[in-house]
Amino acid sequence: MDGNLSWVLDRATRIAGANIAVIDGDRRFTYRELDRRVAGLDAGLAALGIQGGDVVGVLALNSHRHFELWHAVPRGGAVLNDLNIRLAAAELRYILEDADTAALFVDDAFLQVGSELAAEIASIRHLIYAGDGVAPAGTLSYEELAATAPRPAPTLPPDALAGIFYTGGTTGRPKGAMLSHANLLANAKHVLTGFGYESDDRYLHGAPMFHLADGATTYALTWVGGTHVMVPTFDAALVAHTIQQERVTISTLVPTMINMLINLPDLDTYDLSSVRRLNYGASPMPARVLTDAMGKLDCEWAQAYGMTEASPLVTICSTEDHRRGAAGEEPYATRMRSAGQPVVGVQAEVRRLDGSAAEVGEPGEIWVRGPNVMQGYWRREEETTAALDAEGWYHSGDAAYLDADGYIFIVDRVKDMIISGGENVYSTEVENAIHMHPDVLEAAVFGIPDERWGERVHAVVVRKPGGTVDEAGIVEACRAQIAGFKLPRSVEFSANPLPKSGAGKVLKRDLREPHWKGMDRRVS
Repeated sequence: MDGNLSWVLDRATRIAGANIAVIDGDRRFTYRELDRRVAGLDAGLAALGIQGGDVVGVLALNSHRHFELWHAVPRGGAVLNDLNIRLAAAELRYILEDADTAALFVDDAFLQVGSELAAEIASIRHLIYAGDGVAPAGTLSYEELAATAPRPAPTLPPDALAGIFYTGGTTGRPKGAMLSHANLLANAKHVLTGFGYESDDRYLHGAPMFHLADGATTYALTWVGGTHVMVPTFDAALVAHTIQQERVTISTLVPTMINMLINLPDLDTYDLSSVRRLNYGASPMPARVLTDAMGKLDCEWAQAYGMTEASPLVTICSTEDHRRGAAGEEPYATRMRSAGQPVVGVQAEVRRLDGSAAEVGEPGEIWVRGPNVMQGYWRREEETTAALDAEGWYHSGDAAYLDADGYIFIVDRVKDMIISGGENVYSTEVENAIHMHPDVLEAAVFGIPDERWGERVHAVVVRKPGGTVDEAGIVEACRAQIAGFKLPRSVEFSANPLPKSGAGKVLKRDLREPHWKGMDRRVS
C-alpha cells in the first residue's frame, strides 16, 4: 500500500483545516493548529537526535498530547511504543529495554515511575514531560518541543516501521507486534469502509489510547477531518457527562465499560441522544449485557473483532445485523452473536489443526491475511515463524466456526478452552449463560485442576448491588442454557470488580494463577 501516516493529517489539514480536531477538557485545537504542533514535535525530536528507526515510548493517560504523539512520532520515521498504563514497573522496564527505547514521554500520572525507569534504562536518552505544569528537573518540556520550527515531513517508504505494540498474552513475556505505516494505513481504510466515519462525527476516546481497539480510529477519523474528544481514563459518569456536554456521536468501548455505563444509577439523567452508534469489541460481549445496553441506549450498534497483530480490525458485525437481530428477525438474531464478516480488504478463515479449511459449523482456529497484518514480532524470530506462515497468514489463536454466510462465531481463545473429561468447554459460552441471571454484574470462567476430570469449570462472579444469587442459583441459571458437562462445578463470589487490563479485558490469568500455583502445567 502506497503512502505513509503523514498523509492522514496532511489531508485533514488541507480539506478541514478550520474544523475542530481535538477537544480535551477546555482545550480546543483546529486541524491547522494540530498540524503545526505535530510538525513541531517531529522537528523537536529530530533536534534531540531521534532518528528514523529510533523507538519513542509513551506512558500517559488519554489527552491531546497523547493523541499528537500518534501523529508526530511516525511522521519523522521514529517508532511509537505506546505502553500499557496498567503494567507494573518491572513489566514496563522489560518492554522499554526490549525495544531499546530512546526517548520516553510521561504525563503527571506517570512522572515518578517514568523518572525511575529512565534513570535505570541505559537506552533512554531523553525523558519528556507531557503534563500541564513546568517541566520538572531532569525532564524536557513537551510544549517547548511542540514550539520547534516545523520541517517538511520526510519521505518514508510504506513498509517503514511505525509502531511496536506489545501484546499482553497469558503466558511468557510480552511480544512486540511490529506494525508498518502500510499496516496502519490499511487498517484506517478498513475502518472507514466498515464504519463510515464522517467529518461531522465526534468520537469519544473512552478506552485507553495505548490500545489499538481505540487506536483503530485515531488515524481513520483524522483522515476525514472528524473531531476527537478526550477523557483521561474511563469513568462511567465522566463518559456520560462528556457525551452530553460535547455531543459525542460515536465511541468504541469494551464490554466491561458498556456494562459499567448502563449500570450507572443515574443513567437516565444524562442526555445521550447525540450518540448515533456505539462500537464494541476487544473481548466477548455477554448476550444479556448487549440486550440490556441496546434497551437503555437508543443508538446503532456494531461489533469489531481484531487483534494487535492485525492493526487491529478483522471483522465487523454490522449495525443492520444488530438492529434487525434485536427485533427478533432471523438470521440477524443469530448473527448478532457472531463477530461478523471480514472487512473489505481482509481475509479471515477458520482452519483445522492441519491447516485445512474447516467445514461450516466446525470449530477451528481463525487465520487472517491482508495488508494490515504485522511484519512480525520484534526480535522474536521463532514466535514470528510460528504465528506467520509463508503465505502471509497470521494464526490468531482464537477458536471459532463459520456459518454458511461467512459469519465468524468466536467460541474462545484456544488457550482458554477448558478440557474437562475429554470434552471441550468454551469459557465464553459458560460466561454468557451466567450473565443470564439478573443478579450478575461480572463473570469469568476458566479451568482449574481436578483429579477426576483433569480440569473442572470454575466461575468467579461479581453480584450487582443488592444481588443475592448463590452458587446453586448460578448453576441453575446455566442449566437452562448449556449442556450439563459445561456447567460450573465450583463458583466463587468476589466483593471486588474482576481484575482488568488497561484495555478493560478481564485478566483471567490473575484469577487462574492461585489455583495452578506450584504445578508444572496450566492444563491437566
